[in-house]
Amino acid sequence: MSNIENPGAPKSPARPTLKAVRGTRDLLPDQTPLWNRVESTARAVFARYGFGEIRTPILEDTSLFSRSVGEETDIVSKEMFTWEDRARAASEKAQSLTLRPENTAGVVRAYIEHKLGETGQLQKLYYIGPQFRRERPQKGRYRQFWQIGAEVLGPQSSGSDSPLRDAELLEMLATFLAELGIRDWKLDINSIGSPDDRARYNQALREALAPIKHQLCPDNQRRAETNPLRVLDSKEEADQEIIDALPKIADYLDPDSKTHFDQVLAALDACSVPYHLNPRLVRGLDYYTRTTFEFTVTTGLGTQNALLGGGRYDGLSEMLGGPRAPGIGFAIGEDRLILTLQAQAEADLEAARNAGARPELAEGSSHLEIGVPKLDAYIAPIGPAQNPAALALAKDLRTAGLTIEVGDGSFKLRKSFDIADTLARHIILLGEDEVATNTATVKTFATGVQEKISRESLANLLLRNSVS
Repeated sequence: MSNIENPGAPKSPARPTLKAVRGTRDLLPDQTPLWNRVESTARAVFARYGFGEIRTPILEDTSLFSRSVGEETDIVSKEMFTWEDRARAASEKAQSLTLRPENTAGVVRAYIEHKLGETGQLQKLYYIGPQFRRERPQKGRYRQFWQIGAEVLGPQSSGSDSPLRDAELLEMLATFLAELGIRDWKLDINSIGSPDDRARYNQALREALAPIKHQLCPDNQRRAETNPLRVLDSKEEADQEIIDALPKIADYLDPDSKTHFDQVLAALDACSVPYHLNPRLVRGLDYYTRTTFEFTVTTGLGTQNALLGGGRYDGLSEMLGGPRAPGIGFAIGEDRLILTLQAQAEADLEAARNAGARPELAEGSSHLEIGVPKLDAYIAPIGPAQNPAALALAKDLRTAGLTIEVGDGSFKLRKSFDIADTLARHIILLGEDEVATNTATVKTFATGVQEKISRESLANLLLRNSVS
């Protein structure tokens, strides 16, 4: 018996409203068109450079990241989502699993596991997908975040360690950002040398930091002991003067590393890709060597303005038990890329308004389409008896490549017009007369023109208007 039937019965406790987990979010239909445009642009640009897509699991053995990223990195020590996957049978062993915090290690693991190096060919691989880190959520940073990335690797005989590969990857990124319409980006570039160079430099940093580390913030005091390179990457304002005075990596590069870096820069110059030499730019993960880089922007991200970054990792395959396979790659924070595009679009609209443009013109001044694009047409059957004919017409128009929504004959005509005006560029009225005469009445909202045309001409009319 319900509480309504028995007012004296105790009320059931209200169930709490369920929400997305902190640091995660839903992407709704008015947001995903922009995401899809970014991803389709990435796929198109990367394909022109010979890249193919790879999709790796979001779960990996925890040791993959502890061995590659490094035990002393913040990612492994603080940020990974790790759990013990219990054995389901007596013959099985428990396994420590981790949601991937980055994708380079997984791609190299797949390269080794599937023996891609045995082809002797250079492997150019890209991915688009979610990564997971338990860090403090803030603008543009989430615990589940999306990355677009690419990796170039292969046996040394394939030219995988060539400076040309570094420059080509950076030129591809400049092309990708240009085709998306990202403006005012800056490419910072540096070399952190070979593993031997890096070991000498780390020792020099430890010695330089030893007498002054007590002056640094707590995080940098810890890094001074465990991973001195990460001190250089610190954004702690109070520590910047001390960091600027530390030794520079360029003074610890061997001749081969210097030559490699010089050739990267020469190739960028030849392709007219602008860059800024940044001796403080390092990558804190253990697998990085030689070329490192970062693209930053001035709009949309505030002080944490890094849009993407990457570098060379010539020893990662061996670190994971595979064959020698020099490589270089990058990862783009897609969430931050979207923020940048939205901020640019808003700045464009504001500039257009300040210049005196009418609101409707100002909203069309940006190349960026935000929100769900309008459908080609909304079919409004007039009366339930016309529903089957409306669905059949929708099938024909969709087959012709048009985007169509179908209403219901039970709707009042005013309601159909209101829905159609929100969703589509045209409304198609389908009553008894239209069905009997094999015609359709079409109204174009932008012009207000309403006309009756034959069914044979309908698709062509809508197709012409969809590209005009």
